Amino acid sequence: MLMAAGCSSGSDSGSDAGAKSGGDSTQAAGSDGGATASASPTVQATRYTKLPEPCAVLSKSTLGDLVPKGLKSAKAGKTDDASARSSCSWSSLDNNGVKGSQFRWLNVSLLRFESDTARGSGNDQAETYYAKQVKDAQAVEGAKSTKSAPVAGAGDEATAVRYDLKKKEGAFKQQTVVARVENVVVTVDYNGAGLAGDKTPDAGKLTKAAEKAVKEIVAKVSSANGVGGTGTSGGGSGTSSSPSPSKSTAKSGSKSASPSASSSKSASKSASPSASAAAAGKN
Repeated sequence: MLMAAGCSSGSDSGSDAGAKSGGDSTQAAGSDGGATASASPTVQATRYTKLPEPCAVLSKSTLGDLVPKGLKSAKAGKTDDASARSSCSWSSLDNNGVKGSQFRWLNVSLLRFESDTARGSGNDQAETYYAKQVKDAQAVEGAKSTKSAPVAGAGDEATAVRYDLKKKEGAFKQQTVVARVENVVVTVDYNGAGLAGDKTPDAGKLTKAAEKAVKEIVAKVSSANGVGGTGTSGGGSGTSSSPSPSKSTAKSGSKSASPSASSSKSASKSASPSASAAAAGKN
């Protein structure tokens, strides 16, 4: 009986050791499998996570240069996500009586792209959208004397596009300045015209004013995200799987039509330069 008990005891001990060993092995295998399953693609995290209030991106002094009679005409565009897309527009009509009048219209559009494993980094998406905005501004139907030039000191890249557009109210000088800073694209649409016999404004001066505005806005976007200066790329890596606002951004972004003189009463919805120019071309 003692020998039998001894064998039985040895057998149980071996079984326990085997179970223990098997359990460890199974656990290790499961651990390895879990590590493999959890591996997923990563994209660079976005540096800019919010946008400034669109109707407050320009100083009173700058607005005075752009829309001298429209400082209080600011109208924010509708948006379903102010942290991803926003806009604001102003209009100004300086009536000089029998000498005619000077009309100005300004629209600022801000679009922020979020990194997404399916669409790529916010910066890459912003670069693509920036290029599209510039291309659309250069191909407006009915535009004459179109000129493009890079703009220095406005984020990571910026381009100014200007052209003449004939409308029933008069000859309009259109300026579209597009800038990208990190994962945010800023578009400034600015036009002017001399109406009812007043002289046509100087395109060079209008372009210079629009470029000054875009630089100021880029700086505002950067400061809103705790970044100083003009917000040129500083990198920033990590992972992000948050939904990308670019899904609707690519469709809309900004869609306001550039108003004619009669539109000075109401500014537009948020707009992309191509959308505003296309609408202007039809008038």
